[in-house]
Amino acid sequence: MTLSRADVLEILGLLDDAAFDELILRTDRWTLTLRREAGGWTQESAVTGRPVVAENAVGAAAAGVAPAEEAPGGEGQHDVRAPLPGTFYRAPKPGDPPFVELGARVAPQSVVGLIETMKLFTPVTAGAHGSVAEIVLGDGEFAHHRALLLRIEPDRS
Repeated sequence: MTLSRADVLEILGLLDDAAFDELILRTDRWTLTLRREAGGWTQESAVTGRPVVAENAVGAAAAGVAPAEEAPGGEGQHDVRAPLPGTFYRAPKPGDPPFVELGARVAPQSVVGLIETMKLFTPVTAGAHGSVAEIVLGDGEFAHHRALLLRIEPDRS
């Protein structure tokens, strides 16, 4: 069994939302133990056969290293982030128009995209009243847990 970086990030994202504090994965080649502590997840691993490259990705993800640097938003903008790792879709299905475009007006419960993880689709909502100021992640791109998807310019009252 080979774990990709995306597999590891997906597991860590699911763990962040889980109620338990420890996960142990065992194969005939390696054992990986993840424990939740005050500063986040820690890892212990033991190789029983040939090394698995994914173990390095677990260390980076557990240390809180983001896959890519994100540009800062404008002052007062609301960031819409991925609630879990997975593929980000801007439209309800292929060929349909996107949920939102630049400048679109949104309310806190407006669906702005979907995240697909393990064949399950989770709606992503705007979380604020305003207009779409920036779309950061493209349709069909992988989003790590808490990845920046888009930014909302809030209404000024």
